[in-house]
Parts: sequence; C-alpha cells; structure tokens
Amino acid sequence: QPCSSRPAGSQLPCFHGSSTIRNLKERFHMNMTEEQLQLLIEQMVDGSMRSITTKLYDGFQYLTNGIM
Repeated sequence: QPCSSRPAGSQLPCFHGSSTIRNLKERFHMNMTEEQLQLLIEQMVDGSMRSITTKLYDGFQYLTNGIM
C-alpha cells in the first residue's frame, strides 16, 4: 500500500519525522471511497479551470514554449 511507511533505509531528510507519512496520506486522500475521490477531483478540475492563476500560467506557457 502506498504511503504505508518510510522507505527502508532512506536517508532523505523529508522522510524523517512522524508527520511525513501522515501528510502524504492526507494529500492522497487515502481515506476516501472511489466515488468521493471522483467528486473531489471533478471539483478540483472545475476550480482550476475557473482560476485566474491557471489562465495566467497557460498564457505564460503559450508565450514561452508554444504550449496551449
């Protein structure tokens, strides 16, 4: 299962401390059902599509890299 524990023998400072794995589980919404995740993702995408920062970033990508 993803995010179940610290990678064995990891020397990465980001994995030291008790909150790292808990924060990853929260970020990945490990406690939600498939239906709840689908609704959450739809809300996130909808919010992103209406966001001025998304529009600004898309414009920047278009101007600098030709990506639309």
